[in-house]
Amino acid sequence: MTIKVITVMFIGLAGGLAVGSGFVAFLTVLGIIPRLTQLTKTMKMIRHYEWAVIMGALTGIAGSLRDPILGISPYFMLPLGLTGGVFVGMLAAGLSEALNVFPVLAKRLGIDGKIIILIMAIVLGKIVGSIFQWVYFVHL
Repeated sequence: MTIKVITVMFIGLAGGLAVGSGFVAFLTVLGIIPRLTQLTKTMKMIRHYEWAVIMGALTGIAGSLRDPILGISPYFMLPLGLTGGVFVGMLAAGLSEALNVFPVLAKRLGIDGKIIILIMAIVLGKIVGSIFQWVYFVHL
């Protein structure tokens, strides 16, 4: 029994280290956070962005391991979900900006002069998908 527990702990730690180091390498090599602060003109707050990513990752891990029931009013959860969605959306925007995803995608789709329409379609799709998830799958 003890060997099973130690083996599971070792595999869990190794998996967590692998995923965590990949996540950090992803953010570091691509320069997502510095690019995000550059786009939003908030370079002086880069430490806050970094800590937000770290705390978000830790909170996500704790939430996925325990499946907590918060018992919080839906009116309080609305701004939390909104700010979380804005942060994830901005992080994704920084990633796509760093990789030049939109110009390449627009060129392949044949809508070179209408990148703003492509961006708005993605943004509105993300908003509708998030609202759908919160309405149907999140149980407060």
